[in-house]
Amino acid sequence: MPFDFTPQGIEMQESVRRFMDDLVRPNEELYYAQLAEVGADGYPPVMDRLKAAALDRGLWNLFLPHLQADSPGTPLSNLDYAPVSETLGQVSFASEALNCAAPDTGNMEILHLYGSRRVKEEWLTPLLQGEIRSAFSMTEPDVASSDATNIGLSIERDGDHYVLNGRKWFSSGARADRCKVLIVMGKTDPTAPRHLQQSMLVVPKDTPGVSLGLDPHVFGYAERGGHPEVIYQDVRVPVDNLLGEEGGGFAISQARLGPGRIHHCMRSIGVAERALDLMVTRALERSTFGSSLAHKGLIQDWIAESRIEIDMARQYVLHTAHLMDTVGNKAAATDISGIKVAIPTMALKVVDRAIQVHGAAGVTQFYPLAHMYAHMRTLRIADGPDEVHKMTIARREILRHHPGFHMHAVAAE
Repeated sequence: MPFDFTPQGIEMQESVRRFMDDLVRPNEELYYAQLAEVGADGYPPVMDRLKAAALDRGLWNLFLPHLQADSPGTPLSNLDYAPVSETLGQVSFASEALNCAAPDTGNMEILHLYGSRRVKEEWLTPLLQGEIRSAFSMTEPDVASSDATNIGLSIERDGDHYVLNGRKWFSSGARADRCKVLIVMGKTDPTAPRHLQQSMLVVPKDTPGVSLGLDPHVFGYAERGGHPEVIYQDVRVPVDNLLGEEGGGFAISQARLGPGRIHHCMRSIGVAERALDLMVTRALERSTFGSSLAHKGLIQDWIAESRIEIDMARQYVLHTAHLMDTVGNKAAATDISGIKVAIPTMALKVVDRAIQVHGAAGVTQFYPLAHMYAHMRTLRIADGPDEVHKMTIARREILRHHPGFHMHAVAAE
């Protein structure tokens, strides 16, 4: 391949694999047992032990290439981080143990890039240290939020404060006890040009006027921290809580979602790898009509197709990560959209095959496959639905051939 991992990246890959084998996988059953005890909004105590071990091994905040030098962590390039994130994706809570879990990763990045000194001290520092969690409050129940210009939450200036009014939902993790801060996108100037109407603010979750409403479940699963509706009613925050400049919210959201999308894809490859491992293991263990499932031609075809698809997807993600490191996120935008469509779709295929090989057990809570399927299916909508990304890719491809092409058809006279 035309890119190589750095020596530091190769060393980190091995360190993370050892961490997973030594600590994460042996504690997977305990984690879920503790989660059942503390509830979906609680904090399994084993996580503190995992975090302490990760810090001790220098496996902390690996996701942020331009992490400030005085903060804990060993940041990696996007390329070096890709196989690390893939490995973490094989166990749902592993990323949090290394303080590399969404939505905190994207939130920390924009707090670092756009937050005031006070905001960084008050919110970025405890996030970097893994002491609290955060949520990203952008999607709204009343509009198609894939078009950010539809955002309806209002942000009005009142002296040295902003006042927020509106509703969000799918603010993932906002119900968690440890979620202490929200990053909220709304409109500061509805009369401005379409992509200059929005702004982003930091809103502490305990601010008067912030409340939680509906609690949507994904395919029936009550996710840790939930995906709740967040209601903002006359919520007042200091002007200093603005991220960047007024009218810069759309640009910030795009800057945030690019790395977030590739991180989802990295972890999704890990999900697919685990599903393939479960599929092969089950095929070797089960027999029908006189031979193991692994002897059946159809099952072998599924295994081969899965291996091919995973390896192809991995190369696409590594290529995109390399572009982000070398030419920047904006120049890599088409490839980011491409992997955002391709990788969850690939992972869904592999997980679906694994479910089929497991039979009735595959759709139960006794195996992780059903939950994996639900999460991968959600990723075809989260951070922009497939259709929007395909539209973006198609438009750029058309413009390469016809620079004067009008995106909006003009009716013939």
